[in-house]
Amino acid sequence: MRLKDNYQRKKCIFVAIMRHRVLYFIAIITLVNSTIVCAQKSLTPLAYEPTCGEEESVVYFTRDISAESLVNIFDALGVEPNGRVAVKISTGESQQSHQLAPELIMPLVERVHGTLVECNTAYPLSSRAKTKSHKKEVSKRGYGYVDIMDAEGTMRLPVRDTTYIKYDEVGSHLANYDFMIDLSHFKGHAMGGFGGALKNLSIGVASRSGKFYIHSAGATSSHWKTAEQDAFLECMATAAEAVHRYFKQDGRNIVYINVMNNLSVDCDCDGHPATPRMKDVGILASTDPVALDKACLDLVFGHENTEGDDAGPLQERVNNKHGTHIITHAERLGLGCSRYRLVKL
Repeated sequence: MRLKDNYQRKKCIFVAIMRHRVLYFIAIITLVNSTIVCAQKSLTPLAYEPTCGEEESVVYFTRDISAESLVNIFDALGVEPNGRVAVKISTGESQQSHQLAPELIMPLVERVHGTLVECNTAYPLSSRAKTKSHKKEVSKRGYGYVDIMDAEGTMRLPVRDTTYIKYDEVGSHLANYDFMIDLSHFKGHAMGGFGGALKNLSIGVASRSGKFYIHSAGATSSHWKTAEQDAFLECMATAAEAVHRYFKQDGRNIVYINVMNNLSVDCDCDGHPATPRMKDVGILASTDPVALDKACLDLVFGHENTEGDDAGPLQERVNNKHGTHIITHAERLGLGCSRYRLVKL
């Protein structure tokens, strides 16, 4: 009888243990499934807004490239800066690069009580890849204080198109600003074909790791890797839209200015850029970065060449890199309109 009681007792204990393990296993499976669902929801792409109707964006244009004209064209936009103002520039790879000169841009920075901002670069052997060396280079250029936005880490912005990149990784200091002037030097670019408002907004605002992520079309954020060309261009458009949308909510705002001078086929990220073959054109500004870059491209491709003023090399650079594809994809994402009305000042 005692043996039978022992057997029944052990059987009950065994059943209880097994029941507990089954319940524990079910709980674990439920938790994992919930985590997967949450992860999937966090990566769900935002809805596209692919059309801009029949509207035309306004792009202001002046042929005078001067500090006074830069302030005037900003004022023409009629958008008063609020709160803490970031002025995004490229600090340039060397003294020989064609970045915008301090004497040209500083009166505008002072007008808006702004702070120059930049992020560390991604390409190998750059003098601006790390914050410490980047600050030394900034000092050489004569800009004074520049906030290196990824000096203390990064933040992620949601993107509409998750085909390649699942987020846009930018410098964490972006959160410190309420208003941005995307102040770009429009010129050629060895990888994108051209660099203007969209490139400055995407690659320019991206952190070093974010730049790796965009250039590789989402393959890596830890080292340099080159993606298929159209994929790279679409990632730039996607990242640009994310930053634009960030500044179009919660009381923030953003405007765009392109300076078309020193029109080399090479970017300011090139320490030894090719000599410009096309003469300076002017300054353009808009609240629509797609319209702004399209207007600049139209001025390049509609240019009548004369002796000593040849747009051919820049046109060839854009065509060889299918550079206009960034305009197409940015418009598809609802970032802006390629149709515009040019208002001359």
